[in-house]
Amino acid sequence: MILVESHRGLQVAEQSVEMVERKGTGHPDQICDCVMDAISVALSSAYLEEFGTILHHNIDKGLLAAGRVEKWFGGGEVLEPMELTIGDRATFNAAGREISVLKIAEAAARKWIGAHLRLVDPDLHLNYRFKLAPGSRELTDIFQRPGETRGANDTSAAVGYFPLSATEETVLNLERELNGERFKALFPDTGEDVKVMGLRCRDELDLTVAMPLLAGSIGSESAYFARKEEIVGEMRRFLAGRGGFRRISLHFNTLDQPGRGLGGVYLSLLGTSAEDADSGQVGRGNRVNGVIPIGRPIGTEAAAGKNPMSHVGKVYNILSHRMAREICRTVEGVQGAYVLLLSRIGEPVDKPLMANAQLMMAPGRRAEEVAGEVEALFEREFAGINAFCLALARGDYPVS
Repeated sequence: MILVESHRGLQVAEQSVEMVERKGTGHPDQICDCVMDAISVALSSAYLEEFGTILHHNIDKGLLAAGRVEKWFGGGEVLEPMELTIGDRATFNAAGREISVLKIAEAAARKWIGAHLRLVDPDLHLNYRFKLAPGSRELTDIFQRPGETRGANDTSAAVGYFPLSATEETVLNLERELNGERFKALFPDTGEDVKVMGLRCRDELDLTVAMPLLAGSIGSESAYFARKEEIVGEMRRFLAGRGGFRRISLHFNTLDQPGRGLGGVYLSLLGTSAEDADSGQVGRGNRVNGVIPIGRPIGTEAAAGKNPMSHVGKVYNILSHRMAREICRTVEGVQGAYVLLLSRIGEPVDKPLMANAQLMMAPGRRAEEVAGEVEALFEREFAGINAFCLALARGDYPVS
């Protein structure tokens, strides 16, 4: 069923208070999401190469347990490596042939870590623990059943929206800047474990940023606070004139306290708090549009690592945001959209139980005027879902 209607209620930008969070590349939760999805992409590729189709797998249970390090001004050492648990289900053999699931999974994890965390050695600083097993007969049978599209392996709902608010855009772009090439070239002594929390109260934006400085590059407490001021200055330059806010307040590493030595500064040896302070878990990080939007409707499914052909926790999570974006970009008079998708287990993923579009219209326009156009867009998107799922399998759509 497809239902198109007007959104009833204030748009998020019209509300007095808005809260938005973004966890960056080196945050333990973000590491888990990205690594598990990288494993799903690698397995999908291996299944396609070996069997000509993507087989049952869900690599969406991951835990990064923090290690232990000793830090001092100017350096430090790793005392105990982090441990990454890679779990849930995969297909180990089919048609009488086996596939090296564990080797593929570990290689994909090492590759992602090596490419995104500059100081983390995937061989020395991490241990890998696997809790992967074959899936149940009923769920794996989905991949043997006839039909052009897979049946949904769960009864689940997802919601997407477009456009991002000015607060969401600012929070997202600030983290991307802090972990981007330009900023890291200017400040190579900063780690990847960035967290940005934005609070908009009416037309003022308050930003709280956490980002460690690297112990090996900071020789003293005074050097830390001097460098911190330089970083704040660069962040202010980046934020100047962005978002149309009347005022932007910036707070950086607010747990710091001068005079307390190592206990009063945010230093990291490897650039991530998973080295000794904070563990991570799949599903606790960003939504698939890159932010954690407190006050927006959000689904409860973690998209990372789920099967891209049958698990609606991945397919519908990303598709709902894509549909909302396409509605806003192609349907005249639509200023914003929420898309809600609901599956029923066993039904083909291109035939949801409900596809609901809630539209925010331009003044003088009504949702009824464009309902047919939006319904046709939905039908086109569902008709092309196999190509979309294969794009998910290639990793074309980031999950966080």
